[in-house]
Amino acid sequence: MEELDVQRLKKALDYLESKQRELKREHQNDTRSIDSLIKYLKRDMLEQFHLSKYDHEIKPEIKNTENFISNVKNILEKYSVKYTEEI
Repeated sequence: MEELDVQRLKKALDYLESKQRELKREHQNDTRSIDSLIKYLKRDMLEQFHLSKYDHEIKPEIKNTENFISNVKNILEKYSVKYTEEI
């Protein structure tokens, strides 16, 4: 994964995590729009960054946001370490 992609993926993950926190805070209110946005973000991240290439188990985890976030963090950790070692 290119360093620029790693940075972009980190920003996308931060945004996804913020929406997940917002969804948890708004548990009593109508959260369909936030839920739809989260589903879209996960699908978009999966396709845009070809995440299944880096973690074959990530696609089934797309339904569980917490697991999806954890898998993306693992991917980022793995590829962030690569760039740190190269420098």
